[in-house]
Amino acid sequence: MNSKLVAVLALLLISAAVSQGMTLARMATELRCQCIATHSRFIPPKSIQDVKLTQSGPHCKNVEVIATLKDGKEVCLEPTAPWVQLIIKAILSK
Repeated sequence: MNSKLVAVLALLLISAAVSQGMTLARMATELRCQCIATHSRFIPPKSIQDVKLTQSGPHCKNVEVIATLKDGKEVCLEPTAPWVQLIIKAILSK
């Protein structure tokens, strides 16, 4: 009976360690900038499916605007571009 209890406890400890490791790995990717380079050329709004706005913070000093295009590609937009600022205003007003 003791060996079964030890085996169950060992499995619980192993699964806890593995899940904690996955959580730490996920946090490591979330605690950095997502955009390495930005795109400032105009993209027609009809080809944009979704836009994600990430404010600056401890994870990244930059404001990041990531557009998901209808073909599935993600593009980092230059937040200071006038057409991107219009998109940001539209998102924030919702």
